[in-house]
Amino acid sequence: MSLYRAGATLARPARLLHRVLRALQPGSSALLYCTKITSRRVQVNGANLHYQRTGCGDHAVLLLPGALGCSQTDFGPQLKFLNKEVFTIIGWDPRGYGLSIPPARDYPEDFFSRDAKDAIDLMQALNFKRFSLLGWSDGGITALIAAGSYPSLINKLVVWGANAYVTQEDLALYNAVKDVSNWSPKMRKPMEDIYGKEYFANTFSAWVDALTNMTSKSDGNICRHLLPLISCPTLIIHGMKDPMVPMFHPQFLHKEIKNSRLHLMPEGKHNLHLKYAEEFNRLVEDFLCSE
Repeated sequence: MSLYRAGATLARPARLLHRVLRALQPGSSALLYCTKITSRRVQVNGANLHYQRTGCGDHAVLLLPGALGCSQTDFGPQLKFLNKEVFTIIGWDPRGYGLSIPPARDYPEDFFSRDAKDAIDLMQALNFKRFSLLGWSDGGITALIAAGSYPSLINKLVVWGANAYVTQEDLALYNAVKDVSNWSPKMRKPMEDIYGKEYFANTFSAWVDALTNMTSKSDGNICRHLLPLISCPTLIIHGMKDPMVPMFHPQFLHKEIKNSRLHLMPEGKHNLHLKYAEEFNRLVEDFLCSE
């Protein structure tokens, strides 16, 4: 089910298609350059941030991972398969996550805003003057804050599994999964491989505590006040079977962000960009390339 206006998705410009076809010629050095994924670090706001980079397009895109996530765990299909002639794609690890350790992850009251500033300053350190944001879950919250706080820098915004505030219903969902020892081995393994069992368990528990504390001190508000300040075209994607983000959250985002569209995926869950990567990537590419 989609709430797109009929005809809203436009074809990519002919010059971009021409560049793609040219790069796909056998033996093209441009193709080899564009498809390579590099891994680097840069000092930003006192943290040694790790990021992955791929593609050589004019349209820069930053991928923002979920809680405890990083580019490696959260965005494999996007780093591999988003159009690398059209986009330059950056996947980052927020401080204390992935390979951006040290420092160890902590959760001050402003940790979402701190992540947003780190994300913006990372892209500027890489000499991108304007760029688009793709944010999942906590990364979606970070992207909303960045787009509302630095509107002149953001080209387009895509968020999914994100929320602008936390309710008691949300806290019940978070606390139900707070003890990671109750997760299935399949769900725990990617995180434990990166962090080790103790760091993962303690950090996830601290994340739940931070959101609980936020709810008690600020009536659950994270970035409701910033949504009307988002001026870029925005695509909100929601999986209708998402067990972690109730439907009222994407509906609220759509209502408050004036230049937004809402696209519903009937079978999508919280990780819809991984489970339905081909559909998700196509949807995002069409949105980012539309006028």
